[in-house]
Amino acid sequence: MDALRLRLSLLSARPSAARPRDHFLPPCCSIQRNGQERICFSSQRTQGATLYHHQKFFDWKSSYCRISRQSISTSVNASGQQLQSEPEAHDSTSIWRAISSSLDAFTEIFPPHTVIGTALSIVSVSLLAVQSLSDVSPLFLTGLLEAVVAALFMNIYIVGLNQLFDIEIDKVNKPTLPLASGEYTPVTGVAIVSVFVAMSFGLGWAIGSQPLFWALFISFVLGTAYSINLPYLRWKRFAVVAALCILAVRAVIVQLAFFLHIQTFVFRRPAAFSRPLIFATGFMTFFSVVIALFKDIPDIEGDRIFGIQSFSVRLGQKKVFWICVGLLEMAYGVAILMGATSSSLWSKTATIAGHSILAAILWSCARSVDLTSKAAITSFYMFIWKLFYAEYLLIPLVR
Repeated sequence: MDALRLRLSLLSARPSAARPRDHFLPPCCSIQRNGQERICFSSQRTQGATLYHHQKFFDWKSSYCRISRQSISTSVNASGQQLQSEPEAHDSTSIWRAISSSLDAFTEIFPPHTVIGTALSIVSVSLLAVQSLSDVSPLFLTGLLEAVVAALFMNIYIVGLNQLFDIEIDKVNKPTLPLASGEYTPVTGVAIVSVFVAMSFGLGWAIGSQPLFWALFISFVLGTAYSINLPYLRWKRFAVVAALCILAVRAVIVQLAFFLHIQTFVFRRPAAFSRPLIFATGFMTFFSVVIALFKDIPDIEGDRIFGIQSFSVRLGQKKVFWICVGLLEMAYGVAILMGATSSSLWSKTATIAGHSILAAILWSCARSVDLTSKAAITSFYMFIWKLFYAEYLLIPLVR
């Protein structure tokens, strides 16, 4: 008994000395009876405070393990979601970048300035057929929209076809274009222009307007002959013929055919060539010649290498530049005289003031151009397109 008490007193005096695993063992005692020592487990002690503490410990440990497992599971799930969401986000970003890159390439192969010019010119000429505010009706807007969409499809075909046959030249003059840089393959280019020319003719046929369909057909023939590399074709090699192709489309077909589309097909009125229509055709003849001449000035290097006998190659950049400026100034002078003879005061004021301002801006900008810089010449060419847009804003005011 003395040994038992001594052992119990030692255990109670040094609770902190117990190893961690002792908490998991029931209390034991050493009993010496008849000279024999036996080790027994005390059931009474397990029923007391020690059992309570052990139970609390096991409850705590079980709770801790459950919480730990939940935390690990939660973190694994969170990590899993994160690992899944990161590729998904990466895939979404990649898809968006691919779409954005394709759209950028598409706008490069079909320059926005030509698309804007085509749409604005058709709207402006169509307004010449409007005689009163009552003419601006859903019927008019529908006919106008049909003409613009069909013409834009044909414009995309013409510009795209030209780039398909100018890949080697554009590698020198415009290496960032999708076909020249290799971003688009020639097969892709052929597919795009084929789809757009089919849509243009299909829409024109479905509409049933003869002036519109003939405008699309003549534009198709001249645009194809201008670019395609076949015997007796590729007319862009010859400066005069190339200028006449652009003049025929921009100055004559756009003005007359689309005016007649609105006048005869939409409004069902007899064909009539009014004073504003004649002015628009004459003025845009000058402007189309300027665009045809000026567009080759920045491209003189590649044209010279590949034997394109443009006026810039034959006469030199500086001379062609000032010829273009002179032609535009003459056109503005004619427009001012046209305005001075108008019987309408508001038309006279708008025509004279508008063209005088544009002529002054043109002369001021032309004098500051560095003709030795390709970037400066290209920038001025884009400025000419802005003058082109401005003129189509003034044409409906001519009366």
